[in-house]
Amino acid sequence: MKRILLIGLVIMFGMQSAHAGDTKSKVLPLSKSKFAVLGEDGKEKIVDLAGQDYIVASLRERGADGAAYAIDSDGVIWWAAIISSGAKGHETPSGIFNIFRKERFYMSKSFPEASGINNMDFSLWFTHRGHAIHMGNDDAMSHGCIHVGKKGAKSMFNWAKKNHTKVVITREHFMPFAYYDLLKAGYKETDKTPNHIKAAIRAFPPIKPKEN
Repeated sequence: MKRILLIGLVIMFGMQSAHAGDTKSKVLPLSKSKFAVLGEDGKEKIVDLAGQDYIVASLRERGADGAAYAIDSDGVIWWAAIISSGAKGHETPSGIFNIFRKERFYMSKSFPEASGINNMDFSLWFTHRGHAIHMGNDDAMSHGCIHVGKKGAKSMFNWAKKNHTKVVITREHFMPFAYYDLLKAGYKETDKTPNHIKAAIRAFPPIKPKEN
């Protein structure tokens, strides 16, 4: 079982919401591995990722965490970090996707950096419309990609496998299912925990894992 790596956890728990996302596709976490997916056709299906490697990105939007979590095939959340996601008008699409391409060094063709410095290093593409998880400013909204800080982006890039690792994009809270894994990493609610996080934990009680 991998050791849980938490990147900027204290900052993550203090994250503020940004804006409401699109309503065309909904992904509702039912447990750490199970998700209800409502497609644009209005049909719902249940997807269970137990036994697989996957990343859950709870977007930087109102009603979500503004964080990403990596879950190993053993069911343990071993990595978590703050993220930013698509700005209004460039919303990150919700759904369950496959990582189909990886690039260690990359410059965006649609939004190249004038300085010539790569702006999409450690990229993991999950849509053919150009959406990727990559290293970027996790405090600035994007054109639709998921931005992760350098240390977290490198760890995730090295772990994720092309055509193997799934990406779950949700506009709902995932923290209730991640909470106890995060506790094992040493996080405890204190007087310094922001009030809105305390309120969120009270509103969405953590789900304790079942004992084997």
